[in-house]
Amino acid sequence: MRPQAAKPKTFVNLAPGDPAPWFHQRSGNNPNYAFDTVGGRWIVMCFFGTAGDEDGRRALAAIAANRALFDDVHACFFGVSLDPNDEAQGRVADSLPGLRYFWDFDGTVARLYGAISRQAVPNPKRLEMRRFWLVLDPTMRVRHVVPFQPGGGEIPGLVACLRELPAPENFAGIEVPVPVLILPDVFEPDFCRQLIAIYDATGGAESGFMREVDGKTVEIRDTRHKVRRDVILEDQAMIRQTQIRVQRRIAPEILKVHQFQATRMERYLVACYAAEERGHFRAHRDNTTKGTAHRRFAVSINLNDAFEGGEIGFPEYGPKSFKLPTGTACVFSCSLLHQVSPVTSGKRYAFLPFLYDDDAAKLREANNAFLGEGVGAYKAG
Repeated sequence: MRPQAAKPKTFVNLAPGDPAPWFHQRSGNNPNYAFDTVGGRWIVMCFFGTAGDEDGRRALAAIAANRALFDDVHACFFGVSLDPNDEAQGRVADSLPGLRYFWDFDGTVARLYGAISRQAVPNPKRLEMRRFWLVLDPTMRVRHVVPFQPGGGEIPGLVACLRELPAPENFAGIEVPVPVLILPDVFEPDFCRQLIAIYDATGGAESGFMREVDGKTVEIRDTRHKVRRDVILEDQAMIRQTQIRVQRRIAPEILKVHQFQATRMERYLVACYAAEERGHFRAHRDNTTKGTAHRRFAVSINLNDAFEGGEIGFPEYGPKSFKLPTGTACVFSCSLLHQVSPVTSGKRYAFLPFLYDDDAAKLREANNAFLGEGVGAYKAG
């Protein structure tokens, strides 16, 4: 009886222009690093495998020799280790700002990027992998793929390339506009004042953000990431008034620009970012858990303008940020990386719903099984 032939190994093969896969993996300073939050700067990845041999050490020495290139503003570096000894023996370590390492001992990242085959399980005693460098642009698309060469022959050219990278906002050779809708006159000034009065009369409660933990969507609170207080509208007449304005003044623009018919609205929420708390929200996306996967468009409507800071920005498209006039809406895909800078004076009040459609409502209901304790279940009506 003939032995069965081994199945051929298959690899992911990324090329310039391809989007970089997103993942969560343990790093030196974070037990569950969300790679999708890195956009907004040049990103250099090195699949060096192990710092226990000459090739790995040579690559990491090149990064150390060019440490000044990596400041988390213009560029950052991520090394990907498949060897547990790198951590156990302290052969490499995060150095902030700019230098981080993923402990990819299960091969999650290496498989996604093609450093090991889709079928491979890493074996540090017999490390079989393709070693290479990747340069990603600020929108997290591949710009360069640079395989290791004997004796580190690729390193001089790579370093020269990194030194010539333009400012992140000019990554495409031109200034790329932020893909958002700015819609004035969505809420009238008097209606904005009514919503602020409801907030002030109630007093906001500290709010968190959603994360996936052990397969469940749970609310996390971490003041390093987010400081904001919210009031949920309960008056049905006021809720209906917000719906009417969104239906008349936002939904038609989304249909015109994106060919998407928004039919449902989540969260009737008045939020406040206050200067005394340095209210802010660091870079995040709004649909990266099963409990939030149904969200299609985020809406941010400023209810006042008597504050400083508190601007909304989209780091994948440069450092520009926006302070919207009272009653103006910023509408954007929930997949876009966005942030709110710290409020330095006064209070920023905003109305912050999400929009989706009937198909997404079915997804939302189906994902009830993945909601953690305290995250309310949903029934599509």
